[in-house]
Amino acid sequence: MLEDIIKYKIIELDNYSFTVQNIITILVIVIITKIVLSIIRRTLLRVSKIKNERQEDFYTIIKIVNYIIWTIAIIIILNSLGIQITALLTGSAALLVGIGLGLQQTFNDFISGIILLFEGKTKVGDILEIEGKLMTLANIGLRTSEGIDRDGVTIIIPNSKIVTDKVINWTHQEDKIIRFNIKLGVAYGSDVELVIKILESCAIEHPQVINKERVEARFVDFGDSSLNFELFFFSKVIFRIGKIESDIRRAINKKFIENNITIPFPQVDVHIDK
Repeated sequence: MLEDIIKYKIIELDNYSFTVQNIITILVIVIITKIVLSIIRRTLLRVSKIKNERQEDFYTIIKIVNYIIWTIAIIIILNSLGIQITALLTGSAALLVGIGLGLQQTFNDFISGIILLFEGKTKVGDILEIEGKLMTLANIGLRTSEGIDRDGVTIIIPNSKIVTDKVINWTHQEDKIIRFNIKLGVAYGSDVELVIKILESCAIEHPQVINKERVEARFVDFGDSSLNFELFFFSKVIFRIGKIESDIRRAINKKFIENNITIPFPQVDVHIDK
């Protein structure tokens, strides 16, 4: 009775039949694959803790192993169903060429995803700046990756953009100390030395500014309607640097008011000839 159920044909076409046994085989292969992947994942994470490495560094290995094992599982499933991979690829070669021409960008993203996973220069948890937008890399997929910006919004990024475009990886800094700058202008006639002193003091007084001896304000240019300055300071805070810059600007504005230093706005003189 049980043997009859196992050999029961669900689909039968010419010389091919799909039986209950095929379904059981597929389920067994999928379950074994998931168990193997779970064991490998736990083992790798355990190794990462022993070596005191970031778990994100093992993310690439886990992803690659995941894709390889699932590829092997799919091949085994197809063989168990009596489908020969070589014959399938040979028979669909022309179709694959046509699809490839229409999906060039998709394949480009796919290859870029493999490059990201194998190259290892960009990892999950890295802080990237793409097209002027700062985000934390949350996931690397085969075709697209996910980044989370400073507002907590998830951004889907084609892998080819990370591989081929200009991308700043702030996490690659060895000492994790980055120099930032604030630009501003003051009215002509202002005391330049006093302005520099105020700018540097506002940066030095901020608790999240480090290497305070390297804080520097520069008089950079004579503008159309202002004397232009630039304030340089160092901080380990990268993702939330906007808050630090805002705090420093507020302190600058307060001290400028106290010292009667004006931040001008652009003006245009219009002369009318009669």
